[in-house]
Amino acid sequence: MAEMKTYAGACHCGQVRYEAQTDLAQVISCNCSICSKHGLLLTFVSPEQFKPISGADSQTLYQFNKKVIEHLFCPTCGVQSYGTGKGPDGKRMYAINVRCLDGVDLSTLTPMPYNGRDT
Repeated sequence: MAEMKTYAGACHCGQVRYEAQTDLAQVISCNCSICSKHGLLLTFVSPEQFKPISGADSQTLYQFNKKVIEHLFCPTCGVQSYGTGKGPDGKRMYAINVRCLDGVDLSTLTPMPYNGRDT
């Protein structure tokens, strides 16, 4: 089992910054249109495991399909470092773009495929 750690995360320009506590044991690679076009690798955390540091209110919102996920983008660099929405249990969750977390060696992760295209 992977170790629970607090990671610093940010968009490319650094305007949007946050901290997320996760163990990176469950990273997914979704094949939906937005995740595949952006190359997102995602881990999911509860609101208690997520702390916005800066830029949260300045992000651009984009929604599509069932409009249950709030895809948030930095207005300066366009990077989606995280999104938010309700999980299957109806509770708020944050979808963290693992590629935006500092100090993560992506080669050590084993992303699980998720068929978001057909959901």
